[in-house]
Amino acid sequence: MSTMVALAGNPNSGKTTLFNTLTGARQHVGNYPGVTVERKEGRYIENGLTLTLIDLPGMYSLTAYSMEELVARDFLVQEKPQAVVNIVDAANLERNLYLSIQFMELGMPICIALNMVDAAQKHGIEIDSEKLSKLLNVPVVPTVARNGRGKTELMAAAKRMIVANKPTVPLIISYGEDIDQAIADMEAEIAVSSATFHYPHRWLAIKFLETDPQILEHCEGQDPALFARLDSIAKRVTRHIADTLATYPEAVIADHRYGYIRSIIKQGVVVHHQELDQNRLFITDRIDSIVTNRFVGPLIMIAVIMALYQFTFTYSKVPMAWVENLFDGLSGFADSALSDGMLKSLIISGVIDGVGGVMGFVPLIVFMFLGISVLEDTGYLARVAFMFDRVFRSFGLHGSSVMPFIVSGGIAGGCAVPGVMAARTLKSRRERLATLLTAPFMNCGAKLPVFALLVAAFFAENEARVMLIITMVSWGGALLSAKLLRSTVIKGESTPFIMELPPYRLPTFRGLLMHTWERTRQYVKKAGTVILGISIILWALMTFPGLPETQQQMFEQQRETVMTAAPRGLKEQLGAIDSQEAEAALKYSIAGKIGTAMESVSQLAGFDWRTNIALVGGFAAKEVVVSTLGTAYSLGKVDPEETASLAETLANDPAWNPVVALSLMIFTIFYAPCFVTVVCIAREAGSWKWGAFSIIFNTALAFGLSVLVYQIGSTGIFGV
Repeated sequence: MSTMVALAGNPNSGKTTLFNTLTGARQHVGNYPGVTVERKEGRYIENGLTLTLIDLPGMYSLTAYSMEELVARDFLVQEKPQAVVNIVDAANLERNLYLSIQFMELGMPICIALNMVDAAQKHGIEIDSEKLSKLLNVPVVPTVARNGRGKTELMAAAKRMIVANKPTVPLIISYGEDIDQAIADMEAEIAVSSATFHYPHRWLAIKFLETDPQILEHCEGQDPALFARLDSIAKRVTRHIADTLATYPEAVIADHRYGYIRSIIKQGVVVHHQELDQNRLFITDRIDSIVTNRFVGPLIMIAVIMALYQFTFTYSKVPMAWVENLFDGLSGFADSALSDGMLKSLIISGVIDGVGGVMGFVPLIVFMFLGISVLEDTGYLARVAFMFDRVFRSFGLHGSSVMPFIVSGGIAGGCAVPGVMAARTLKSRRERLATLLTAPFMNCGAKLPVFALLVAAFFAENEARVMLIITMVSWGGALLSAKLLRSTVIKGESTPFIMELPPYRLPTFRGLLMHTWERTRQYVKKAGTVILGISIILWALMTFPGLPETQQQMFEQQRETVMTAAPRGLKEQLGAIDSQEAEAALKYSIAGKIGTAMESVSQLAGFDWRTNIALVGGFAAKEVVVSTLGTAYSLGKVDPEETASLAETLANDPAWNPVVALSLMIFTIFYAPCFVTVVCIAREAGSWKWGAFSIIFNTALAFGLSVLVYQIGSTGIFGV
């Protein structure tokens, strides 16, 4: 019989490392119902003991400041695990015990894993785990998650708790006369209420005083009259504390919790050996004095990010070529095995090319996530967020938003899909949404062929300057859009920047592999299945209904005439007829009709029907813009890497000029993300409405800016 045990703790306490050490390959990853927060579940089997372990999201508090903390708290209250293993960083005991105290106030059966005791000893910190256990009246087991030290003893202690099955008495801490009286009054009101609550009454009252939004909403929904009475008590004590102490109840409660923790620690629990750390900084502090320096730090960060980019794109090229060759081989096999017709076109263009386009990103995803895992596990990623927090907060974002921006293509190349997925590190739902919706503005690798084409055609003498402007426009537009969103549709208070700077550690090979595999598997699962349907839809839009029979006969007659005359350059003339037929078929297709119908509006931005078709195709993948423009201009299928002839055609076409090119580049920067990114946005945000919003908002913004550029540029104000 399996028993459920929850693993909980602060971020960077070694919780996930311990989970991986305990479960190994016996684990799987899913999502909690109704949200995109990951649920990791695994089994621990040893000496006849089988435990089902749940790796709860990292959290600092049981007050729901983030979706992760809300999910973790709801799991503990509703699922009621038989034991909670609370992983505590031994080198930061006071801060980590703050969460432990809240577990005890909630009445959870907890066992403390005093983790990273080896690192604490190196810092001259000795902890008496037996005395700590006696004072807290809970099991405390020293562990080192990285090498598995203490895991057997920890699981044995958890098992003893489960077997004993003693009722847990919630911890009661005095918060001072004023708050204690308010809590007592609230408990009395809750006790006589007819509402049903899953939480202990005293704990519910404390959360009400802490203005926990989920608790307030839950209470108001259960019993509005009770909510009004509790709110009256809370407001009364809040005014009194503000008048007498110039603070608020939540701060007083936190102060008393830390006071309780300090009173325990001072009873001989922690001993500092000054001879080990006197007159010197720890290695972490020494490194931080350089890497977080206000002048040197940003330069080091740019170098690290460039190294990450270089590593990702250099070493992913070969495996990406392997994947591309694999799908090219499948396409060639299908081409030789199937007879010409719609089925062959569907399988090659719709299925193989569609799925291959997505799966071709997998090697890049692997290397990108491997690099990010190294930065995370060493502790450097926290420093990057720390340095950027002040800048990003002024635009309604969080310091942790910087990595999704960079991964999405903030410098050059990149991909919005892993960038969007990297936003899951943000705790605040509002800041995560703002990041999800604006990270795709970065210049991902899929947009670069479009920019390269237009720059080569119209700005060949100022390539570097134009590309720099494009980069600046993407960053500025993303930050300003985030500010707009955070001031309107995602309005709300900014989350306090409470990410601590963990000590630097050498990542383990096993940990890097597991983190990379988990994220890559999620990418394949979320993106790889959906694109198949989209590819088929796009193929159908650009194929059907086909040319009318009369027009097909007309092109056949032209071919017969050319072949009968047998002039020189027969192949070129037949190729020209084929291109004309392809253009006519494209214009007559559903996509062609859509492009023509859009022309009355799109011409405000300088776009004709051919450009419209290319941009519609770009909804699937931005690289399609180049290849579709090639088809639309009767050049057949154009390789995005070989666009010289198309650039020359555009430069010589009277419908095109530098202003139109600028307008199209602006539109490409901002308009709807590729569909795979939209799928990821919807999944990460927890609702398809945000995926739809990204399409509508981004495209409306892009079109408005493009119209502005084209209309002003047409007056000659840009000098082009």
